[in-house]
Amino acid sequence: MTVKYLTDVHADGRTLQELFDADPTRADRFVASVAGLRVDWSRQPVTDDVLRELRAAARLAGVPEHFRSLFAGEHINSTEDRAVLHMALRAHPSDSYEVDGHNVMMNVRHELDRMTAFSEVVRADSRITDIVNIGIGGSDLGPAMAAQALAGDVHPRLTAHFVSNIDGADIDSVLQTVQPESTLFVIVSKTFTTLETLANAMAARQWIVESLGEAAVREHFVAVSTAPDKVEEFGISADMTFGFWDWVGGRYSLWSAVGLSLMLLVGAKRFEELLLGAREVDAHMIETLVSDDRLDENVPVTLALIGVLHRNVLDRPTKAVIPYVHELRRFPAFLQQLDMESNGKSVTIDGEAVESATGPVIWGEPGTNGQHAFFQLLHQGTDIVPVDFIGVARPRHPRVDQHDLLFANLLAQAQALAFGRPSAHEPHRGFEGNRPSTLILAEQLDARTLGQLIALYEHIVFVQGVMWGINSFDQWGVELGKELASALALVLSDESVSLDDVGDPATLAAVQWYRAHKLH
Repeated sequence: MTVKYLTDVHADGRTLQELFDADPTRADRFVASVAGLRVDWSRQPVTDDVLRELRAAARLAGVPEHFRSLFAGEHINSTEDRAVLHMALRAHPSDSYEVDGHNVMMNVRHELDRMTAFSEVVRADSRITDIVNIGIGGSDLGPAMAAQALAGDVHPRLTAHFVSNIDGADIDSVLQTVQPESTLFVIVSKTFTTLETLANAMAARQWIVESLGEAAVREHFVAVSTAPDKVEEFGISADMTFGFWDWVGGRYSLWSAVGLSLMLLVGAKRFEELLLGAREVDAHMIETLVSDDRLDENVPVTLALIGVLHRNVLDRPTKAVIPYVHELRRFPAFLQQLDMESNGKSVTIDGEAVESATGPVIWGEPGTNGQHAFFQLLHQGTDIVPVDFIGVARPRHPRVDQHDLLFANLLAQAQALAFGRPSAHEPHRGFEGNRPSTLILAEQLDARTLGQLIALYEHIVFVQGVMWGINSFDQWGVELGKELASALALVLSDESVSLDDVGDPATLAAVQWYRAHKLH
C-alpha cells in the first residue's frame, strides 16, 4: 500500500555502490548539520531526483502547513480536541506560544521555576540519598532514559530508581535497596488514576507509613499530575504537586514537570541545557517551515521522507536504532514509544481506514552488543532493515583507546552494510551490501546534545504522521486492554465474583487455571 502523495516517487534501482560510483560528491552533499548534530544520509537509497520527488510529496501532503498549525497552537490532536505544544516547554522565556489565544509561556516558566527551587532544596538536603520515580510510559521512559544518558552529571550523593512495571518484583527490588528516611518518591501520573502507577505508589506509601508513620507521606512524596484533588487524597500536599497541561502528550513530556526526577538528579542547569538543545532543533524547523519556507533544507523532514520511502515504496516495515554510546542504551526503547505509539495507527485523522502502511517497528540495542546478537540478520538476512547509527567523537570516560575501537566498529558496520564483500567461491562468507543506514554524530553526549537528539526524532515522527494522514498525538490503542484488565483484576482477586461475564472461552480457561494455582 502506498501513500497517495507518493505516486510520483520512484526508487532508484542502482545499488549504493553504484550511486557512490556515479556521484563522487555524494558523501559531501548528502550530509548536513542541525544544531550540534552531523547527519549523514549518503548511504541511503536516494538521489537528487528521488529527494526532489519525496519533497514534492511532502508539499502535497501539507507538511509545512501542518507544522505551522502545530506551532500556532491549533488543536491538531483532533480526536482529543487538544493543541500539541511540547515545543513551548523548551522555548525561550521571551518566545510566544499560544493556546486558545493565551500565551502559555508564563505558566511554563512558573512551573520550571518551582521545579528549580524544589530541586535546589533536595540537592542541598544531605538526608536524601535516593530518588524513586514511579510512573509508566512517557512518565517513565523519558526520565529513565535521560537519567541514564546523563549519569555523569548526577549529583554524587543521589541514586536514581525508576519503577514502572505493575509486577510487584519491580517496586520490591527498589524498596529492598533504599532506606525510608533517605528516600524521596516522585509519583508521575497525569490523571493520577493510572493502574500501574497507583499500585506501585500505594505499595511505596504503605512502606513509608509502616516505617515512619502517616505524617511522613508529606515529607517523602511529591507528585507530578494534572489532578490535584486525587493527589491530595493520596496525602501529597499542593505545594509538593507539580503540574503540566493537556496539550502535553505523555511521550512528549520529558521537558515538563514529568522531568522533575531528572532535574533532581542532574540539577536545573543541566536540565536547562537539555531544553536548549531541543530548542535549537525547533528553531531549525521554524526557520525552514514557518519563518521562511525552505522545506528542502529541513533535516528532520529529509530523514522522515527517507523513512517513508523505506516503509511505503520499498516495503521495509522495521527500523533499527543502534547507539554506539553506552549511556544511550535505553534510547531505542524510548524511541519505540515515541514512534510506535505516535504512528502505529490504522485510521486516518478523518476516521477512515488508512490506504498505506504506517509506522514502522522500531527496535535496537547499543553497539557493539548488537553486533554479537542480531547483526547477522542485518548483514545477511532476507529482509533489509534500515539502520540509524548514533555516535560521538568524545566519550565521558578516559579510555580513549577503547573509544577509538568503538567508533571504528560504528564506521565498519555502516561500511559493511552499504558496500558488502563478494565471495564467489564461499557464498556463505559473502556480503551483498546495499543495506541502508544513516549516521547521526555529535562531538559528545551531554544534556544539550541529548535534547537535540530527542527533538530530531520528535519532528521526524510528526512529519511521517502528516505523510500518512494520521493523528500522531493520540493513543487510543492502549485503552481497550486497560479496560479489560480492570474487570479481570476483580475476577482474579475475588473468587466470589461470577465468571459469567469473563468473555471468550480462552480467557475463561486461563482465569480458572489462575484461580486454581494462585497464592491464597
